[in-house]
Amino acid sequence: MSNNRMPVLITSFLAWVIINGCQSGKANESAAQAMPTPELPVLTLDTATALTAREYAAILEGKENVDIRAQVNGYLEKVYVEEGSFVRQGQPLFKINDRPYQAQLEKDVASLHAMQSAEANAALEVEKMKPLAENKVVSAIQLKTAQTSLQTAKANVEQAKAAIAAAQVNVGFTVIKAPVSGYIGRIPKRTGNLVSATDATPLTTLSDISKIYAYFSMSENDFIRFSKGAAGTTLQQQLQHMRPVSLVLSNGEDFSEKGRIEMVDGQFNRTTAAISVRATFPNPAGVLRSGNTGKVRIEQLMPGVVLIPQSATMELQDKIFVYQLVDSNKVRRQPIITAGTTEDNFIVVDGVKSGDRIVTAGMETITEGTVIKPVAKK
Repeated sequence: MSNNRMPVLITSFLAWVIINGCQSGKANESAAQAMPTPELPVLTLDTATALTAREYAAILEGKENVDIRAQVNGYLEKVYVEEGSFVRQGQPLFKINDRPYQAQLEKDVASLHAMQSAEANAALEVEKMKPLAENKVVSAIQLKTAQTSLQTAKANVEQAKAAIAAAQVNVGFTVIKAPVSGYIGRIPKRTGNLVSATDATPLTTLSDISKIYAYFSMSENDFIRFSKGAAGTTLQQQLQHMRPVSLVLSNGEDFSEKGRIEMVDGQFNRTTAAISVRATFPNPAGVLRSGNTGKVRIEQLMPGVVLIPQSATMELQDKIFVYQLVDSNKVRRQPIITAGTTEDNFIVVDGVKSGDRIVTAGMETITEGTVIKPVAKK
């Protein structure tokens, strides 16, 4: 190829590129003009009153959980109850061999009789000394000595009575009775075992489960929201006016009885930044036991909040977004802050407000800045 033809070929190639580029641009522009503006449903936001529910993991305990322990030492003579049985307050549970304590009681009673006899003799001595001292037959010192002996004899009688009372208490301790009504736990020691007041393990545990306490923790933000959710100027008044709470059992079912929040701890845990709360549930059928787990569900009415369907949101990097309609029907991806859910809606506390419009469907077909044709959602 000669050097004279090179400029001509280059010029021809550049002309071809320009012509084809212009044609391609016109084709793309025509295609863009041919694409219709997407029609998407749009919701105009408004405020409403929402019933929100939050659940908190809870540990359940009976109204009373009493460790039953021996108060005297001895061999276990009888066990009157079975594990898991229901007992009433005052019902005998265990019997410790009482013979050593009965013997001590009898000994103390005999000592009392002896002391009483000594007191009687001392009283006779005083009665005898009084006329003799008045007639100067004996000195006044002798009378005072007799009176002092009488006072000592009386003190000995009182001491003997106290010993008898202590012995009777010990005899009474040999029969261990239920301090409250409830259900018996495990009984690790049986008849013939030696028991002591210093044993590390109790004879059994007695649980009064007529009421169940559900203990759970609440974060600082949740507690602030919780304390604003009921009428009243003090926390106690707010607790009285709060809606009943529900208990979700470990199998996901709701417990049949409703409960109430009755106690809030006096301070936050500095380590966890949480506060301990107690809800009380009646347990007439004895279904719940100490040691059960569950979730306490707290429902609150929140007036004047914005509700957004969960289906109208997107989640990206732990943030929730909606497509908000702005000027010229363009869409803008707008982050929102929620305060829980109610049914299929998010409760929104920041990001959008009443009167704003959002796209409720077809978000996957649009991007930031897309112009749409809004269709009002009914």
